Amino acid sequence: MSTEINFEELYNNSVKILTDLIGFRTISGEDNSELINYCENYLNKLGATSFKTFDNEKKRVNLFATLKAKETNTTKPIILSGHTDTVPVSKSWNTDPFKATIKDDKLYGRGACDMKGFIACTLAYAPVYSKINLNRDIHFSFTFDEETACLGAPILIKELKKRNILDGICIIGEPTKMKIIDAHKGCYEYTTYFDGLAGHSSAPHKGVSAVEFAARYANKLIELRKELKKRAPKDSIFDPPYSTLQVGGIFGGIAHNVIADKCHINWETRPVVKEDGIFLNNEIDKYANENLLPEMKKIFPGSKIRKEIIGEVTGFDRVKKSEACELVASLTGDNSREVVSFGTEAGLFQEIGISTVVCGPGSIEQAHKVDEFIELNELRKCLKFLDGLKKQSTVN
Repeated sequence: MSTEINFEELYNNSVKILTDLIGFRTISGEDNSELINYCENYLNKLGATSFKTFDNEKKRVNLFATLKAKETNTTKPIILSGHTDTVPVSKSWNTDPFKATIKDDKLYGRGACDMKGFIACTLAYAPVYSKINLNRDIHFSFTFDEETACLGAPILIKELKKRNILDGICIIGEPTKMKIIDAHKGCYEYTTYFDGLAGHSSAPHKGVSAVEFAARYANKLIELRKELKKRAPKDSIFDPPYSTLQVGGIFGGIAHNVIADKCHINWETRPVVKEDGIFLNNEIDKYANENLLPEMKKIFPGSKIRKEIIGEVTGFDRVKKSEACELVASLTGDNSREVVSFGTEAGLFQEIGISTVVCGPGSIEQAHKVDEFIELNELRKCLKFLDGLKKQSTVN
């Protein structure tokens, strides 16, 4: 069997596939089934086996597809992992965000770098993997709603545990310019709702202002932010070195002269260690239940405070000996390791015992922005990386 690889053909195919993928409007929270079906059909034609997992509405889908090893062996499988969703778009784009546009050696489009570029490269290279004598399984893991607190991946992880797929090396293709990322903070997002009692502003003692109690709750969060700074580990690898907390918005009230009966706060924390997340939640829940709520109920027994977990993205912890990092370093020739401030699905795979690394084409500097793009050379670098992976995944 010939092992000749036509890189120009591979590259052209990756651009074509990326163009197709950008054409699917897969903004977080919206239906991504058309894109998933595209990927599944493509891989199944190459002989892959696959399964899907769904959200409760059956409109958002995860795909896990496998090109099986040709013979039984002990070589660890590879998981090539990417999320299919993108952040929303504004009206400020100079091109159609859902139509790939190539200009000055860059390909523009929503999701071009974050992270449909990586998915396109893996699909473009899949036909090569399908034709060789693989010494390990190659898995393709494509998820939904990573951008909204990693809502899709936990559903997939649950299924992997059920199927006992708990070993392997996972490469998360987030845009890192093909550099090794081996750690990031967690990201916990919450919305806290306040239900008070409406009334006329001339008689504030007869109402319960949800806005005022929400403001006190926000002030307590800001106080706790100072405590998080004091808890910074001495050997922290992050910048800033401590767990952060941010109040993203307070929404409530209908008029100047009406006591607001409804209000909610959006807030998030990015813990360096899980213990900081536990500490913060315990403290703010205690304050709400022991201080604020009793005051509200004195005036109106029907008052409520409810905290909703939007998502709790597991942090990605640095480990001294990482099979995933060592494998990627052997392919890129770069032994350096870096940390990032953004969250990924890496911690979820790491949590079930799969050695994980974040490494993919494109730059995070272009992610989530107007006129998002990926440099075409980044696609070439990723394809070279996947070719190196082929050489380590072939029966001798």
